[in-house]
Amino acid sequence: MQPTELPRHLAVIMDGNGRWAQARGLTRSQGHAAGTSAARAFVARCRELGIAHVTLYAFSRENWARPKDEVDSLFELMRRFLDKELDTLLAQDIRLNVLGDVDALPLLTRKALAHTVARTARGRSMILNLALNYSGRDEIVRAARLLAQDGLAPAEITEQALAQRLYTAGQPDPDLIIRTSGELRLSNYLLFQCAYSELYFTPTLWPDFDAAELDKALAEYASRKRRFGKTAEQIE
Repeated sequence: MQPTELPRHLAVIMDGNGRWAQARGLTRSQGHAAGTSAARAFVARCRELGIAHVTLYAFSRENWARPKDEVDSLFELMRRFLDKELDTLLAQDIRLNVLGDVDALPLLTRKALAHTVARTARGRSMILNLALNYSGRDEIVRAARLLAQDGLAPAEITEQALAQRLYTAGQPDPDLIIRTSGELRLSNYLLFQCAYSELYFTPTLWPDFDAAELDKALAEYASRKRRFGKTAEQIE
């Protein structure tokens, strides 16, 4: 696959850890651990391919409604992931960025995130976005509040002005959004940014989404014609 056929920004809804674990008689926490391993391999493959922006939907604002022990386990996995992968992120020149309301996260998680974000700030080969305590609607509301706070006149409120106040400011919109596990919805994910994203849904559960599955998704993406409102003749 040629670099021009790859998305500049690839976003993923990593779904199916619980069902993967249940099918194997394991706990949901064990399923999330398997999902973390899949995420590690996924990022490595994207870096190898040269994809410059990768966004992983790690924890939505709605996920707080899950059982407390599962939520606690998720954040413990996150801390261990950050601690274990820091050297790899540095070696691969990857910059970590966080999308979402970090202030509401547990203290130890906030500290681990702040440390990793600071240490990787000079990474230039890839930006790895973790969507944590993230809500697409809340992100848009937050950007609107910033527009008001900055005192913009109505005529100055444009799509670009709002985009500059999103968590993804300075990054391209996702070209491709992948959702695993067979669910066919975006679940409040990157709602402003996804206006012209290509969507790819697969029944594969996230822990089973390996390099071969990613290559299938990328081949499907490369086969599509992205017209952005134009006719097929105009883009050929």
